[in-house]
Amino acid sequence: MNRLIYALFTILALLLIFCNSEKEVLTTENTYLNLQEGVEYVGMNTCKSCHQNVHATFIHTGMGRSFDNASQEKSDAVYGDHALVYDTASNFYYKPFFRDSNMYVLEFRLQDGDTIHQRLEQIDYIIGSGQHTNSHIVDINGYIYQAPVTYYTQEKRWDMAPGFRGDNIRFERLLATECITCHNHFPEHVAGSMNKYVKMPTGIECERCHGPGEIHVKEKLQGKIVDTSQYIDYTIVNPRDLNRDLQMDLCQRCHLQGIAVLNEGKSFFDFKPGMRLDDVMNVFLPRYTNSDERFIMASQADRLRLSPCYQQSEMTCISCHNPHKSVEVTDQSQYNNACLSCHQASKEEVCGAPMARRMEMQDDCSGCHMPLSGSIDIPHVNITDHYISRNNTAGQERKGIDKGEPAFLGMKILTKEKASPLEMAKAYLAMYDKYASSDIMLDSAWYYLQPLDNRIDSVKNVIIHYYFAKANFESIIELASTIQAGDVNKGWLAYHIGEAYNKSGLPQQALPYLQKAVEKMPYHLEFREKLGTTYIKLKQIPLAIEELEWVLKEHPKRTIAMTNLGFAYALSGNINQALEYYNQAIELDPDYEQALINKAAVKLYQRDIHAARILAQRVLAINPDNQQAVMLLQQLQ
Repeated sequence: MNRLIYALFTILALLLIFCNSEKEVLTTENTYLNLQEGVEYVGMNTCKSCHQNVHATFIHTGMGRSFDNASQEKSDAVYGDHALVYDTASNFYYKPFFRDSNMYVLEFRLQDGDTIHQRLEQIDYIIGSGQHTNSHIVDINGYIYQAPVTYYTQEKRWDMAPGFRGDNIRFERLLATECITCHNHFPEHVAGSMNKYVKMPTGIECERCHGPGEIHVKEKLQGKIVDTSQYIDYTIVNPRDLNRDLQMDLCQRCHLQGIAVLNEGKSFFDFKPGMRLDDVMNVFLPRYTNSDERFIMASQADRLRLSPCYQQSEMTCISCHNPHKSVEVTDQSQYNNACLSCHQASKEEVCGAPMARRMEMQDDCSGCHMPLSGSIDIPHVNITDHYISRNNTAGQERKGIDKGEPAFLGMKILTKEKASPLEMAKAYLAMYDKYASSDIMLDSAWYYLQPLDNRIDSVKNVIIHYYFAKANFESIIELASTIQAGDVNKGWLAYHIGEAYNKSGLPQQALPYLQKAVEKMPYHLEFREKLGTTYIKLKQIPLAIEELEWVLKEHPKRTIAMTNLGFAYALSGNINQALEYYNQAIELDPDYEQALINKAAVKLYQRDIHAARILAQRVLAINPDNQQAVMLLQQLQ
């Protein structure tokens, strides 16, 4: 008996030592092991093997349903005769439909009741959970693009995709890593490309919020279990264990759409839960005089930060939201209980609304103070406004809506207190490139760039970007005079310098820089096309044909490459081959002016005056200011 008692005390002492040592390690260690370089992602199915109950609800959330293969099961849309969209600006119709379990979008144009143009594209992916929209993705040999039509589920209607109405770029809006890494789990991106992917996941997975799971899984398989009710398990991130700033950084990685500017050497794959967002990128938003009233769809983090409730408490996104449970099945009481956790006085003291209004709203705190509203970037949707305030209630008139043109106030950084002058310059240039090509953006960028030392490479690169946007090619050439093409280590910098020489009529000087751009980004198809046209200017036709045929092998529907390749064959005397490429380009894009002009020139060379005149007149009907068409008609006369 004494030996038994002694053994029990020994075991108890060892347990106490183990628990104390574990507690000491876990409470003093402040770095998550899965943030280390090289820790692998294991995939959601691995997580599911232990967390089946969480997986069962998560796959029905907006994140879990964010992206999938195009199928009737994934689609929330209604199809049939009414599923037809007409874009008045481009004069194209779009008809989405399923055939043999595959989804397609048919683009066509009518004239006097006859179909004069058709283009059929298969839809490979549907993006969007269906809570607001389903948009549609085309995959061409791994290069992915957004289709021009979207289904808006709240209004049950088809319409042009966001941003396409009035500016229909058809099937050419490429989806770069910035877009995909918010709307989906991490794909396998082809280095040196903008939008080519080898492997595409089907929805946001567990590790986007918990970090890569390799170490976590290994330790659990080894039996190393942590009592997470008492201790933090540093092999995996639980967002609830993060401080408020890191929690918000995690959520606003995607729920803060703005001007994202990557830090030097970083990519959109580099952020992991538990990191500071500004270690990888900074996010800026343009502010206007009515920004308090008008906001974009993915601005939840910004709107919440503006709220008195956020500013006067320690609330975060997960104070109200359970990321493992869809908002569609979350009871309203969950949100209201979060309100009442702070506002604990009697309802009469907490709520100043008249009793009739309270009864009408059924004492729904969040429904009243987080009203549904439209967004300025996505049509046909109503979203919850996360600006929580007594001055922002359901039914309240929004003073700033459609009350004249708002004044631009400037770019505001939202990921840290203050941006450096160089960061501000990058933000204005990104705003110019992506959203608002106005002089005020370039003038603001120059304001921040002017005092900086342009002998510093990081500054010089941004100044060259600025001059490129200003079409000030002479200044680029002057700055680049000390930069040898072989020393350039960035594809975009090489491209900007090369094109500056090209635009200045110096293709021989442009050539090594464009070759360097292609070397750095071999799957950037526009860089390849520019290199091909430079070879044409230098009369190196075989090299031009080789380059442009490579582009078409990668992407068989590049009308620019087709047109330039046709020109190269025309210069080499192969007129029939040239016409074949021009016809292919025009079949894909009946309004592509350069293909029409080039074909007209060939017809003139063949002495087919009638055909040349019709083609030139067709160009002027599309663009009355096309000087090539004007000169061609004058020549024909």
